[in-house]
Amino acid sequence: MCHQTVSLIARYLEENGIPTVIMGCGKDIVEHVGAPRFLFSDFPLGNAAGKPNDVESQAFTMELALKVLESAIGPRTTVQSPLRWSDDASWKLDFSNIEQMSDEEIARRRAEFDRNKQIAKERRERDIKAAAAE
Repeated sequence: MCHQTVSLIARYLEENGIPTVIMGCGKDIVEHVGAPRFLFSDFPLGNAAGKPNDVESQAFTMELALKVLESAIGPRTTVQSPLRWSDDASWKLDFSNIEQMSDEEIARRRAEFDRNKQIAKERRERDIKAAAAE
């Protein structure tokens, strides 16, 4: 989900008395929009809740987010998770960097993206039909 959208929704909820904490990887975006509470994970986008298939990092991240929610001393509080994606920060240069990908890899990722869009479209259409039938 879009970091900017989530941050704007959090601000709206806060203005209406509902406390929030954003878990995200897009520090510049979230801080610019001014989310009330933010747990920043220095991970690739899409991994704000911890490493994929790593229950321990996910549980730690959730626990830390709840601590941020209960202990933030003021608006626009940012806490950085101590977890690291890897010991080597070179992933930041290479992660989804189209300049580093072969034409075949770009084509493979594009085909996967197109397949996922088609699946989502079919599910949406199925859900609309099911809701109309009720």
